[in-house]
Amino acid sequence: MALDRCEECGFDPQDLRPRNLPVAIRSFGRRYRAPLTRGLAGEDLDDIVRRSPADGVWSALEYGAHVRDIFRTFDDRVRCALADTEPDETEVDWEGKVATASPTLEREAVADDLDDAADSFATTLAELNDDEWRLPTITGRGKPVTVADLATMAVHEGSHHLLDVGRVLRSARGR
Repeated sequence: MALDRCEECGFDPQDLRPRNLPVAIRSFGRRYRAPLTRGLAGEDLDDIVRRSPADGVWSALEYGAHVRDIFRTFDDRVRCALADTEPDETEVDWEGKVATASPTLEREAVADDLDDAADSFATTLAELNDDEWRLPTITGRGKPVTVADLATMAVHEGSHHLLDVGRVLRSARGR
């Protein structure tokens, strides 16, 4: 599967090599923690991170939970590829996962869970040998890809949704 440059967020898959992917994945724990846990003076950050700027647009907290879910799912997909087994769920209902979890999401817990999911996924990727990067697996939508492509997609998702988090936080703050 050829991955193209994202015109919206600027992510370019050509900038990454498989051995750089674990470092990129691991960085998202820190990169999401700040916007989810550090507010501006005098604001109610719990309220701010829960605000959605429009119908059909997730809140910053929901985007963080979504990225956590992506990392957990993709980590499982890589582990299944290594074990030559099929994942329990071929297609993931990403919107349904967020909708179900949304009322119970807490800022610190999402930040901690995202950090843990990123670290676990990065560790799995860091242990791959050259041949394992080429193993077949599937995306969250059930499309066939290689492990390297799946990891690259995860970096794009993390990067793109971090941009989304910034947008919804600016909107929630009236900026």
